[in-house]
Amino acid sequence: MAFAIVETGGKQYKVAPGQKLKVEKLDVQEGASLSLDKVLLVADGETVKIGTPHVAGAKVDVKVLKQGRGDKKIVFKYHSKTRYKKKKGHRQLFTELEVLSVK
Repeated sequence: MAFAIVETGGKQYKVAPGQKLKVEKLDVQEGASLSLDKVLLVADGETVKIGTPHVAGAKVDVKVLKQGRGDKKIVFKYHSKTRYKKKKGHRQLFTELEVLSVK
């Protein structure tokens, strides 16, 4: 089974063809195709190529399924005995991708 480790948004992901994953927001339209070229490792059965830091000529083709916002995370700050409390929410933006091929 072929798989690769790619870097996007400051994070690393292990991807394989047919897999869906959520990554940090990318500035592309829904339905567009894209190729990730920051490939750190490519494994195809017996053969493993490790980059220093990236594998030359390797790329992962993906399709953008949707852009969205994640679940709300609550940030609550509280100091006892001082009447201090703050409540704030955050929803992280993401892009959902489907891996088409690993080359």
